[in-house]
Amino acid sequence: MQRRGALFGMPGGSGNRKMAAGDIGELLVPHMPTIRVPRSGDRVYKNECAFSYDSPNSEGGLYVCMNTFLAFGREHVERHFRKTGQSVYMYLKRHVREKVRGASGGALPKRRNSKIFLDLDTDDDLNSDDFEYEDEAKLVIFPDHYEIALPNIEELPALVTIACDAVLSSKSPYRKQDPDTWENELPVSKYANNLTQLDNGVRIPPSGWKCARCDLRENLWLNLTDGSVLCGKWFFDSSGGNGHALEHYRDLGYPLAVKLGTITPDGADVYSFQEEEPVLDPHLAKHLAHFGIDMLHMHGTENGLQDNDNKPRISEWEVIQETGTKLKPMYGPGYTGLKNLGNSCYLSSVMQAIFSIPEFQRAYVGNLPRIFDYSPLDPTQDFNTQMTKLGHGLLSGQYSKPPMKSELIEQVMKEEPKPQQNGISPRMFKAFVSRSHPEFSSNRQQDAQEFFLHLVNLVERNRIGSENPSDVFRFLVEERIQCCQTRKVRYTERVDYLMQLPVAMEAATNKDELIAYELTRREAEANRRPLPELVRAKIPFSACLQAFSEPENVDDFWSSALQAKSAGVKTSRFASFPEYLVVQIKKFTFGLDWVPKKFDVSIDMPDLLDINHLRARGLQPGEEELPDISPPVVIPDDSKDRLMNQLIDPSDIDESSVMQLAEMGFPLEACRKAVYFTGNMGAEVAFNWIIVHMEEPDFAEPLTMPGYGGAASAAASAGLDNQPPEETVALITSMGFHRNLALQALRATNSNLERALDWIFSHPEFEEDSDFVIEMENNANANIISEAKPEGPRVKDGSGMYELFAFISHMGTSTMSGHYVCHIKKEGRWVIYNDHKVCASERPPKDLGYMYFYRRIPS
Repeated sequence: MQRRGALFGMPGGSGNRKMAAGDIGELLVPHMPTIRVPRSGDRVYKNECAFSYDSPNSEGGLYVCMNTFLAFGREHVERHFRKTGQSVYMYLKRHVREKVRGASGGALPKRRNSKIFLDLDTDDDLNSDDFEYEDEAKLVIFPDHYEIALPNIEELPALVTIACDAVLSSKSPYRKQDPDTWENELPVSKYANNLTQLDNGVRIPPSGWKCARCDLRENLWLNLTDGSVLCGKWFFDSSGGNGHALEHYRDLGYPLAVKLGTITPDGADVYSFQEEEPVLDPHLAKHLAHFGIDMLHMHGTENGLQDNDNKPRISEWEVIQETGTKLKPMYGPGYTGLKNLGNSCYLSSVMQAIFSIPEFQRAYVGNLPRIFDYSPLDPTQDFNTQMTKLGHGLLSGQYSKPPMKSELIEQVMKEEPKPQQNGISPRMFKAFVSRSHPEFSSNRQQDAQEFFLHLVNLVERNRIGSENPSDVFRFLVEERIQCCQTRKVRYTERVDYLMQLPVAMEAATNKDELIAYELTRREAEANRRPLPELVRAKIPFSACLQAFSEPENVDDFWSSALQAKSAGVKTSRFASFPEYLVVQIKKFTFGLDWVPKKFDVSIDMPDLLDINHLRARGLQPGEEELPDISPPVVIPDDSKDRLMNQLIDPSDIDESSVMQLAEMGFPLEACRKAVYFTGNMGAEVAFNWIIVHMEEPDFAEPLTMPGYGGAASAAASAGLDNQPPEETVALITSMGFHRNLALQALRATNSNLERALDWIFSHPEFEEDSDFVIEMENNANANIISEAKPEGPRVKDGSGMYELFAFISHMGTSTMSGHYVCHIKKEGRWVIYNDHKVCASERPPKDLGYMYFYRRIPS
C-alpha cells in the first residue's frame, strides 16, 4: 500500500509498507457498491482523458473510473471525484524506454515482452525497434490516494479482480473507426442478389436531380427498383429533406436506395429501408447500369487517383503540399497538428481554421473552467466539452513541443531523424460530432464544406447561454424573383453561412494554351509517349464573382400574379455582410458519363476582397410587387385521409422538420404547430402552412390540441400533474441549486434525480440567467419556457471589405477521395497544417484552394 507520494513521483515513495490481505479488503468494503464489471455495450475509455489528450503514455498517466469507465488525466481526476463522489480509479501508465544496445551497437535480439499487458494503441511516432514498453496498473482510492498494485489476485475481492481484468482487456470504443475494419461493419443486403428492377425506361442524368415529390435538390436517393429520385430525412448540417424516399418505400416496398452524389468507381452509400441500416450491394454496378449510370467507367489505382488523371493530380498534390521545399516545423501554442484517423483530414482542416478565429477561442477555450465544471456526468457525450477539449489541445501548446537540443544532436550524429511525439488524435471529437450521421460516421473521405455546415449547426444547437460564436459566419441573402410575363417582383430573405462561387470556365485567360495542351496530350496518349507538362486553366476571380451575381432561371416558378406556373429569374445579393466570410469554389461536378469531375483550375483569389457592390437594395422605385398569395397546398389523397381520420400524437412531431423551419427564422412554437397541423408531411408543406397563418394573432403561441381525445383537458392539467416530489426538490436545493432551477430540471427529466442533476450540469446558462426560470412556481405550464418576442436571425452586419486569413485545399478527383490541407496566416506569415505536420509555408498555393476564410476589415 502506497500513499500519494509514489503515484505523483514525489520523493520517499518507494519504501512503503505492504498491507495484509485483510487490510486491503477492509479498505475496499465501503466502495464495493460503486465498483462495476463492464457489461456488453459499456464504453471503456482507457486510452484518452475525457477533458484532455492525456493518455497512459503521458507523464501523469491516466485514471479510469471503476464505475463509469471514463478516463481522466492527473489534473482532471479530482474534478470527477468531487462531482460524482466516485472514489476508486484504475491508474494506467505506459513507460517507454530506449532499448539496451548490444556490443555491436545494435539493439538486443527481440524477445516476448511480458511487461506489456494493456490493450493500448502504440504510438506510431516511436520506432518499435529502438524502444520498449512497460505497462503499469494500480487501483487508487480517493481522496487519500491509497494505491493497490495490480495484478493482485490473492488479496483483492473476487468482484474487484473480475472488474479489473475486464477493464484491462477491454477493446477501444473507437475500434470500428479503424480503416482496416470499417468496411467490414457494413453488412451485405439480403435483397441485393435478387433485387427486382423495373423495365420502365428510366435513365438518370448526371446532374440536375430533384425530388419527384418536392422541389428539394439535396440529400437525394435513387431507388434501385424503379429509378425514383426522392429526398431523404433532414440532417442538421443543412442537408436533408422531407422523408419522401422512406414514404416511397412504405407505399411500394422497394427496399434499396443509393445516395446521389456519393457514386464513385469504388462504390456508393446504399441504404436498405427494410433492414433499416446502411448496407453493401455487391451488384451495385449492374443495378446502376440499369438506369444508365456507368460507375465503373474509370478504375481507381492503389493510391486512390484515377489512371487517366495521374499526371495532373500528382502535380496538384506537389503544389498544395509544397513538396520539394524545405519546410521548417512550427511548435508551440496554435501550432499543434491533428493526427489522421484514416480519411479524417476534412475534419482536421476545418477545425484548424475554426480555432484560428478569436470568437471561437473565447467561447470555448476562454470558458474552459466553467464548461468543464458544468459538464454532464458523461463529458464524452457533450458537444461543448469536446469542442473545448479540442480547442485547448490545439491552442495550449502542450502537445506541440520542439525536440530537445540533445535529441537534435543525436539525429545529426545518426543521420536519421527521430519522429517527435507531437499532435493530437481527435478520435473522441470525431466520434461525437459524427454520431447518427451516415457520412461523417464512416471512415470514408467527405466534403469539407458539408462538414463545416454540420459543425455550424452543432454550434447553433449547443450554444453556451447567449453566446454563439457561429454568429460570425451568419449573413442574410436577399433573393429577388421576377415573373418574366408580368415583370412583377418578390423580395425574400434567407440565412446562409457561406458564399458559393461558380467556376467561370468560359472566362479562362489561357484558352490557346489549354487547346494546345489538350491536342498534345491526346497525341501523346495515342502514341504512348510521356504526357506533356500540365497546363491549368487560369480563371479571373472577377469572372467568378460576376457569375455569382448574374440572374438565374427559376425552375417551376409559381407566379402569384398569374396564379399559375411561369418563367422566372432570380438574383441574389447580400442583405448583410458577416464578420467572417467563407467562400467556397464550386469545383466539383459530374460528367455525362456519371464520373465525378473536378475543375482543375487556378483562380487568382485576392488577399483583399471588396464585395460592397453586392449589397442588397430592396424594392426599387417603379418595381411592382407580386401579390402575397400562396400557392395551393397539394396534399396527396392518402395523406388527406390520414389527416381527416386521426391527429398525430404531439410527442411524435417530426423535430427535424421543426428545426428546418426554425433555421429560416420562424418562431419555434409556430414551427411546431405547422408540422403538427400538416401531419408530419415534411418541411415544405409545413412552410406553406406558416405562410398562410403567419398573420394570425396566436401564430407564435404554444401548441394546443383541442379535440385530440381529451388532450385539451390533459394539457390544462399538465402543469399540476407534473409537480415534482417535494423531497426530491429539497435534495437538489440542499446541494446549493436554486429552487426554480431544481423544478425546471425535474420537470424536464420526469422527476428522475440522476437525469435532473445531469440536466443542471449541462445547462449552466439557466442557473446564471434568472430570466429563464422566473415565476416558475406560479406558472401552471412551468415546464414550457416562454420564448421572448420573435426576433430575426442574429447577424453582425458591417462593411463588405475583407482580408484573407485561411484557406483549405483539396487534392484528388472528387470530395469522396483525396486529401485536404489547411493554410492559415498567423503572426504575419503563412503556416501549412497537413494533418499532424505543422510547418512555415514557403509558397502558399492560394490559387488552388477550395474554401477561403476572410475576416472583415474595420471601416
